[in-house]
Amino acid sequence: MEIVVITTIIASLFLVIGLAEPLAIRLRLPFSVVLALIGVIIATGAGFLLQTELTDAFNEQAAAILTLPIRSNVFLYIFLPTLIFQAVIEMNLRRMADDWVPILVLAVVAVLIATFFVGTALSWTGAMPFAAAFLIGSIVSTTDPSAVVAIFRSLAAPRRLARIIEGESLLNDAAAIALFSLFMGLVMTGVPDPTIGSALMRLPVLMLGGAVVGWLAGRLAAAIIAMVAEHELAVISISIALPYLAFIAAEESGYASGVIAVVVSAMTLNILGPGRMSPAIWANLRQTWSILAHWAGALIFILAALLIPRLLGDAGLDDLLLIGVVILAAFLARAVILWGVLPILRIIRLSPEVQRPYRVAILWGGLRGAVTLALALAVTESFRVPPDIKRQVGILATGFTLFTLFVQGTTLRRVISRLGLSKLSPLDSALSNQVIAVALQRVREDMAQTAESYRLTRETVRSEAKRFAQRLDKAVSRAEESEAILDRDRVTLGLIAMAGAERELILRAFRERQISARILETVLTEADRVIEGARAGGRLGYARAARRILRPGPGFRIALMLHNRLGLSRRLEKLTADMFEVLIAQRQIIAELHGFIDRRIRRIHGRRVSDLLHEMLERRMEEIEQALEGMRLQFPDFAEDLERRLIRRTALRLEEREYDSFFEDGLIGTELHMSLNQTIAGRRASSEARPHLDLAVQKLELVRRMPAFEGLDDATLRPLSRALVTRYAAPGQVIQSKDAHERAVFFISSGAVEAETAGVKHRLGRGEMFGQIFLLMKNPLRTEIKAIAPSTLLKLDEARFRKLLRRSPALRQVVRDGAIKRGVDPDSLDIGA
Repeated sequence: MEIVVITTIIASLFLVIGLAEPLAIRLRLPFSVVLALIGVIIATGAGFLLQTELTDAFNEQAAAILTLPIRSNVFLYIFLPTLIFQAVIEMNLRRMADDWVPILVLAVVAVLIATFFVGTALSWTGAMPFAAAFLIGSIVSTTDPSAVVAIFRSLAAPRRLARIIEGESLLNDAAAIALFSLFMGLVMTGVPDPTIGSALMRLPVLMLGGAVVGWLAGRLAAAIIAMVAEHELAVISISIALPYLAFIAAEESGYASGVIAVVVSAMTLNILGPGRMSPAIWANLRQTWSILAHWAGALIFILAALLIPRLLGDAGLDDLLLIGVVILAAFLARAVILWGVLPILRIIRLSPEVQRPYRVAILWGGLRGAVTLALALAVTESFRVPPDIKRQVGILATGFTLFTLFVQGTTLRRVISRLGLSKLSPLDSALSNQVIAVALQRVREDMAQTAESYRLTRETVRSEAKRFAQRLDKAVSRAEESEAILDRDRVTLGLIAMAGAERELILRAFRERQISARILETVLTEADRVIEGARAGGRLGYARAARRILRPGPGFRIALMLHNRLGLSRRLEKLTADMFEVLIAQRQIIAELHGFIDRRIRRIHGRRVSDLLHEMLERRMEEIEQALEGMRLQFPDFAEDLERRLIRRTALRLEEREYDSFFEDGLIGTELHMSLNQTIAGRRASSEARPHLDLAVQKLELVRRMPAFEGLDDATLRPLSRALVTRYAAPGQVIQSKDAHERAVFFISSGAVEAETAGVKHRLGRGEMFGQIFLLMKNPLRTEIKAIAPSTLLKLDEARFRKLLRRSPALRQVVRDGAIKRGVDPDSLDIGA
């Protein structure tokens, strides 16, 4: 085939891709369906032109199309890694990690159930061997993630539900391809009637092996990227090499799944990448991958559709009946997941509730596409697969794919409309009418000023003003006639809008380098949690989600345990420094949200709602300030260095903005502008490094400042600081209950606690301690200790405390003063000399 013909065909395919998207929008069909339809038309037309006797003018082009070197490896080794890698690096993995259990369960269980139902149904017909039936089951168990994701994005579905379904659709392909490779091996080796257990034995090995290969490849790529982080094209080039090398290494090993390797390598780069390159390069990298994935997704559907006439071959009536069996079994398997597995996950609180209309939409939206055709093509190309199995796999997989694309795909929007999912809720409809009325009133005011400044003729202005007034009157009338919005609903809507604005402010601050890439995903994740909390629980949900950032998570507790028990402090130092940065960033963003309330929310929802939102923001700011103050008291030097860095970065951003303004106004030329920007870049690189936080040094300094340890020399303080165990307490957390007292003394490093004894409450703050009265009294009263603010405590066991009490007069005095403050006779305590 001449290079000119191949180039012409490839260029024509890209032309088709460019025209297919607006055509899909116009026809209100999924993009993949339109591409597949175009591919079938092209293949059918080429076959007709090659066989017809009407003309021979297009024989060369038709033959070139029909003989394109389309092999299954083209899909599996080139297009599939591109689609999977791009989908993963676009995900918010920290939010996805919150739901990793339902995602993994659904992905693996859905594939196994679909394979079992289809394989069992086909094997019962007696039309094919057991292994071949289950091979077809694994092929048709793959789904097209883009179709499912597009459904939820167009419906404004609950975010958590959309995230779970998106993650399940992505991992579904990985599990299905791993299962396909198992049954493909059984079919090729000719094992007679193998059991399903023998086939599933290797599935965990393949998935674990793929995860290991992907993690190693991702770590290596991240390390190389860190070396060339300032060179954008080099960084993007390395990222493009990553998925293909990971896929090939895993597949060639024979003990790992290439798809899993691509998924894990993308996850690794998603987590490590933002901290190893500038925000602009990371954004451009993701944009490049979006373009590559768009091309790959379009080409994979068109090229796969070109194969449909070849794969269908000589299909007969018996084959159509078997296709019907596959369709029914696949629908039944999906229904078991939606009406059987998902409710169980909801009962055990691992998944949100999925309402019936959404279940029906997911069931009907389970389109199959290029991956299914590529796997079927791989079977038909293998010389080790018996010819009759090749024929059956090609016909059944292709027929099932055509049904999902041209029956389900073309009716999907109609089904969604019949389910009522495309309609606005009564609350949203009422809000829409009110927003339109408020917006048009503002537009009328602005247009009046514009007409006056442009000095337009009075007749024209009066005529247009009359038309606009009629539209405004209709909008106001609809707003008045619509269902009244309760204040509770207005508060919820205001909170959702405010949380959305918080997310946008975070992204803007990241672009302006006010927020580092290291903490971007963390603050975005917290913003998403706040949005979901407001949607699900209104005021309480918003407050609960906003307060979550102040509580130490599982990762922090594990790092603290490693620090206390094994002396491994590096992870805890990083997480503590990250928390400091996150709190500073949140304080900055929340301060700007007050302006958003006054500019936007007050005009829509009124003064009472906006005042309430202001109050909620103030309470949130107080909690953040309290947590920041506690950290400043513990790490004063680090806090000072961190705030200095923030000031320097802000100054550099403002300086860069001034230079850009001079350049846009023509006051400076291109060369001078580039020179000034290079100077800014050099200074910024030196200011980007975060100060190092040494917990050992900070802890020693903290102990020195505690009143209870005054007068102790360094020889005593150093082992004491190592013996003190750090413990964090969230507001409301019970540190010691009345029924279970630890035999230890707690020193309050920061925060505050409340001690309740016999109905009497005492508050203790920084520098004070508790637990000593319980240890030193013969018959102490039962006391409950509860944190009333984010608190950091230093715990000392009883033996070391008693030893220190004998040596330190200052500590004995602090114990006496604390007893008097709480109404306890100090002479009743066993303090010693």
